[in-house]
Amino acid sequence: MAELLKVNNLSMHFRGLKAVQDFSASLAEHGIYGLIGTNGAGKTTVINMLSGVLKPTAGTIEFAGRDITAMRPDRIARLGILRTYQNLRLFRRMTALENVIIGAQMHHSYSDVDAVLTLPCFRVEEDEMRRVAREMLALMGIERYADERANSLPYGAQRKLEIARILAARPRLLLLDEPAAGMNPQESAELVEIIRRIRETFGLTILLIEHDMKVVMGLTEYIYVMATGQIIAEGKPDEVRKDQKVITAYLGRKRRDA
Repeated sequence: MAELLKVNNLSMHFRGLKAVQDFSASLAEHGIYGLIGTNGAGKTTVINMLSGVLKPTAGTIEFAGRDITAMRPDRIARLGILRTYQNLRLFRRMTALENVIIGAQMHHSYSDVDAVLTLPCFRVEEDEMRRVAREMLALMGIERYADERANSLPYGAQRKLEIARILAARPRLLLLDEPAAGMNPQESAELVEIIRRIRETFGLTILLIEHDMKVVMGLTEYIYVMATGQIIAEGKPDEVRKDQKVITAYLGRKRRDA
């Protein structure tokens, strides 16, 4: 598979604190990747750099062959790198449908004048965005909440709504920051199947940060493991599971063979 994202020696320092140091990774198109590590390992800082929220102290980020290291977040998003957050960021007083329409509006072609005058080109695009939004809600299994306010939805449905909004914005690389956080085991299992379906339906590349190891091991095809701002191991799930450095980082001790 062709390489979609290439990260070279990415570092992020905050007044001497080395939050991330020499992070390198390569993500192929259509793959599902995991980024795991203990609290404070630097995982979210990596996502913030990839999405343009933070500008790296050092290193480069290439997306589809283009250097995006110094790009603004909005330009990176328009290229197709979109993300969720650990804490939900929904328009809570808007309906679920309206939340997803906002995602679809990222690529609208009508002008402000077209919108104010409600010209035919505006109405046609609005109808199409509404159709896409309903399709994304159905894909996530939450279409029944379309006309309900986002803040009235069950927590698991709010998590799915955030992903639906991002899908409406046509990502090529989807960055999921702890999407199963706060979900019960049944909701987490449903989310795994939904993410698989998303990859197959849209041909996306997915990078997943997650503390639920059942989700990570059951979903990802390749995993990067971080500790104290650096990659300490990488490989397929079975390889990572057996890596002594990973066991020590998570359990705080060496494994003893029986």
